[in-house]
Amino acid sequence: FRSLEQSGLREGEEFERESSQHSEDGRRFRPDVIIHLPDSKHIVIDSKVSLNAYTDYVNAEDDALREQFARQHCEAVRQHIRGLSDKAYQQLTGINSPDFVFMFMPVEPAFMLAFQRDAALFTEAFDKRIVVVTPTTLLATLRTVASIWAIERRNQSTEKLADQAGKVYDKLATVVERLE
Repeated sequence: FRSLEQSGLREGEEFERESSQHSEDGRRFRPDVIIHLPDSKHIVIDSKVSLNAYTDYVNAEDDALREQFARQHCEAVRQHIRGLSDKAYQQLTGINSPDFVFMFMPVEPAFMLAFQRDAALFTEAFDKRIVVVTPTTLLATLRTVASIWAIERRNQSTEKLADQAGKVYDKLATVVERLE
């Protein structure tokens, strides 16, 4: 997850890795990454998608095997989408997440193969509140989050300055009253 550091987010502040979370029924979950947003909101990222069939596809020496492994890869992605949806990370205690989870696919050609071969995967993922991201799309999203944090920090600094200026004004007004 170099993308997290490349985006400008800081571990322990704007994101955390593999933190233990519990559901209301007491089950324990460990999302790969939880990105903290301003106003105590979160984005959950899961990166455990299996790429074994994709690797077999790439290494296959004939078209029949490639076709077989391509189908297996699409099915592995579909199964991961379903499993991730069943986990319902966005409903964990302490997670205030938008109504979706990011499913990270670290190999862009694997993403392309699955979603070109099986257009229904995109719709199924979307219907199950899963957004499939690749290194490129994740980095763009994370940079947006980093920008939001930068704006939030500036706003907090501005509020502190305004508060301090207000205190100085109040003291100055008191001094002027006493002088008068």
